[in-house]
Order: sequence, then structure tokens, then C-alpha cells
Amino acid sequence: MNLRRRCLAAGLCVLAASASLAQSAWPAKPVTLVVPFAAGGPTDVVARTLGVSIGKTIGQTVVIENKLGAGGTVAAAYVARSAPDGYTFFIHHNGMATSTALYRKLSYNALTDFEYVSQAVEVPMTMLARKDFPANNFQEFAAYVKANQSKINLANAGLGAVSQLCGMMFERALGVKLTAVPFQGTAPAMNALLGGQVDILCDQTTQTIPQIKAGNVKFYGVTTKSRIKALPDAPTLAEQGLKDFEVVVWHGIYAPKGTPKPILDKMNQAIRIALKDPQVVARMTELGAEIVGEDKLTPESLQVWLKAEIDKWGPIIKATGTFAD
Repeated sequence: MNLRRRCLAAGLCVLAASASLAQSAWPAKPVTLVVPFAAGGPTDVVARTLGVSIGKTIGQTVVIENKLGAGGTVAAAYVARSAPDGYTFFIHHNGMATSTALYRKLSYNALTDFEYVSQAVEVPMTMLARKDFPANNFQEFAAYVKANQSKINLANAGLGAVSQLCGMMFERALGVKLTAVPFQGTAPAMNALLGGQVDILCDQTTQTIPQIKAGNVKFYGVTTKSRIKALPDAPTLAEQGLKDFEVVVWHGIYAPKGTPKPILDKMNQAIRIALKDPQVVARMTELGAEIVGEDKLTPESLQVWLKAEIDKWGPIIKATGTFAD
């Protein structure tokens, strides 16, 4: 081997050794978890709760960075362009799947431009109406909506929000078309419902349970297949007549494409530990969130799930003609 080849080989060995050392020493500084929605919102609450516990396991602070805009696509594009060095991760809900149908142009591919880490928690949705809405149970509610659809508005937290998707499915299930009223987030949508400015809202238990328990809204059921621990006496919409109606907010954690597998494995393990942390479990239970089962904690499971969700929501969204540039 001539001198040039020996130097090249030595250089490659040094680079490989440096990369291996960097991975084994990970994390050597705080890790950023990007949240695509506002601080204080449901996804942000989940991220911050998990972040504290993950930080204890990896020995570094998990910094929550809120990057808002375009239904989560601004944050997704940012993470897709970030360095794959193990210091940037991304938590997103169903919007990771629905954005592919909602937006005509995306600067990233949701399926191929990220590494998959794990799912984390699922949050049920609840069907609500303003406190003085003229229906006292779901049967009365469904009948009234069908008879008065041209007069009724349906709030949501903006394009791509799960509240919008839940509303779409509700309209489809009843065969009605209501007036959509989008807001910039779940908090203003809920405030409008509490103030009587809007009629109906389908939103996450992380946001709605306090209002339900306080009697500030009319509550008609949950959107899961079975009843939930946080509201054990509340019937599901499916058992009240909306066959196969299910909308659950699921959260997945991703990293930029090319992030080394040893780092992804360490983060996956830290997430698993966090989901068994008594403080995390207690907080999620308080919020009505359900920690996913072991079968959903692998990168492969998240990848399969995301593809299935894209296939599920794409036709529903396209049928409504709801698109954004």
C-alpha cells in the first residue's frame, strides 16, 4: 500500500472511530424535542411530561422547542433538514399522516425523510356542545344536528388539527354538512364553545376533562372503541349508534433521516422507561391519555402505523375537498 493509500485508510479509520465515540458518548449536551404546536397545548403537555423523565434517563436536559405553523408542517420540515446527530427529535400526532393529503406541496416526505423512534401515548377525543345546546343525550344530539345542519357550526383547532378530522368523520357518519369555524389552536376553540360563540367541538381529553367535570359544556361521548379510565361512565359514540366511529390522537417520536441507530436505540429505551415512570403514568391518567402497549414501542411499529394512518385519512380528506397550498 503506497503512502497516499495508507494515509487515506488511516483517515477513514480516524473518522469511523470518532463517529463511534460520538455515538457511545451520546448525549454530550442537551437534546431538543421539537413540538409543532403552541406551548400549553395537548401535544406540548405530553412532550414536556415525557421530556423530564427522558432527561433523567439520558443524563441531559430535554429542551422543548415549539415551532408553530401550517398544521405542524413547518416543524416537520425543520426537523427533516436538521443534522442527524442525535440532538434533534420530533414529536407529532395524527397530523404527521394527514398532512400528506391536506397539503398539496410539502418540502418533505413523511414516510421517507425521518427515522422512526417510537409511539408514546394515545389521547381520546370527546364530543361536546355549548352548555345551552338543545339536546340532552346523544340520540337527541344526532337528531337535532341532522334536522338543523344548516344552522349549526362546528369549531376546530385549525387545518390539520385532530379536532378538524374528528369533525369530518362526525359529519360523514351522520351524513350532514356543518359550518366549520377554525381557530388557531385548541384553547381559543374551547373558549369560543364556553362563551357560546360556537355550537359543537370535538377535542382531546387533555383539554376537555376539566370542562366536562365542571359542567361547563354538554358532553355526548368519547371517540374510542371502548370506554376510558378517565371517564369510566361515559359511553362511546360507537356504542350509541355511530358504528366503527373511532378517532384517537396518537403521538409518534421521530428523528432526522440518517440519525445513527445506536442513538435511536438509546432514545427508544429512554422513552420506554419514561412510559413506566410513576409520575408520567399519573400525569397521563389525569389527562385522560393512554400509554401505548409494548407492541407499539418499536420503530417498525410506528412506521407501519404511520403508513396505515395515511391510507385511512387520505380518502376522507380528499372527499371533503379540504386542501391547503
